[in-house]
Amino acid sequence: MSRVNTVLGPVPAAELGFVAVHEHVGYGMPGSELDPQWWKTPEQRYAETVPKLRRFREHGGGTFVDVTGICNGRDVDYYKSLSAKTGVHIVACTGFVGGDTALPHFARASVDYLNRQFVHEITVGIGGTGSRAGVIKVGVSRGGRMTELDKRIYRAAARAAVTTGVPILTHLAIDPEPAVAIFEEEGLPLHRVLFGHADDGPNAPNTPHEWIFERGGRIGFDTFGYETELADPPFWARPRRERLEHFLGLVRQGYLDQLLASADANCSPLGWPGVRGHTVNYLFEDLIPDLRDAGVDQATITKLFVDNPADFLTIRS
Repeated sequence: MSRVNTVLGPVPAAELGFVAVHEHVGYGMPGSELDPQWWKTPEQRYAETVPKLRRFREHGGGTFVDVTGICNGRDVDYYKSLSAKTGVHIVACTGFVGGDTALPHFARASVDYLNRQFVHEITVGIGGTGSRAGVIKVGVSRGGRMTELDKRIYRAAARAAVTTGVPILTHLAIDPEPAVAIFEEEGLPLHRVLFGHADDGPNAPNTPHEWIFERGGRIGFDTFGYETELADPPFWARPRRERLEHFLGLVRQGYLDQLLASADANCSPLGWPGVRGHTVNYLFEDLIPDLRDAGVDQATITKLFVDNPADFLTIRS
C-alpha cells in the first residue's frame, strides 16, 4: 500500500486529500529566538496557527507539508499537537532550506554524515519525537548559485532519497544544472524531485522550466499570494496576473502532470514579521477562484492539489 510519513504516523497516500505541498508552521533563521522584537511565545504562536489550520480544514484541506528543515524552527512535537487538534495531516521534513541556514556542526559535516542524519530522521524518527520525516528539503544558498556546502547537502539528500524512497523538495529552482547532475549521478529519478519557487519574482526569469520538465523533474509554483499588490510586498513578490498566466501557460503546454502549487506561507513567523495577511488559505480563497475564472475545470484542480502531490509524496520502496 502506498503511504506517506506524517507526524502522527504513516497514512495511505489516498487519504491525504487536498495538499498544500510547500508551507511553514513557522520559519526562522538560526538565532532568531534571541530577537526580542519579533520572537513570539509558544502561546502566541499557537493562537496564530490553530485558526489558520482549522480554516484550511474547513475549506477542505487535508495535508500541510511543513518544509522548515533543520535549524530553522522545526518543532515536531508542536506539529503533532497541531495535527491532533485540527485534524490536518502534517508532513515534516528533514534537510535544510539552504546551506547558508545550516549551523556549523552541519556545515562542516561530510556527505556520509548528512546522509545518515537524513536516513535516520526518515526511518527512525526526528529527535525523540518518534515521528518520521516524509520529505527531504534542500536549497540554493543566497547568491543564486549552489555552494560547495549546498552540493554536499544535495548529494546526501539524493542518497537518502534513493535509500528510503521519500522525495526531495528544493528551495529555488535556479542553477538547477549542478543539482540535476548530482541527482543523476546518485541514481535518483527526477520525478522524485520538486523544484520549488519557480514562480517568484526574482527567480522565475532564471528558472529553465522546459529543461527541467524534459528531464522528468517537477516544478513547484509555490509562492502564490506573494503579490506586488500587497500593501508591503516582499522582494520576491510578483504581479498576481503575471504569475497566474505563467502557471496557466505551462498547464496549457501539457505539463500538468509535473506541476504542483502552494503558498509558502508562515502560520506564525519566527523572529521576523512575516507578510501580513498571507496564509495557506490563499489557495482556497484566491487561487482556486482565479483558476476557475480562467476556465480551469475541477478535474485539473484535483490533479494539481490531490493527485500530483499524493504521487510525489508516496514513499517508493
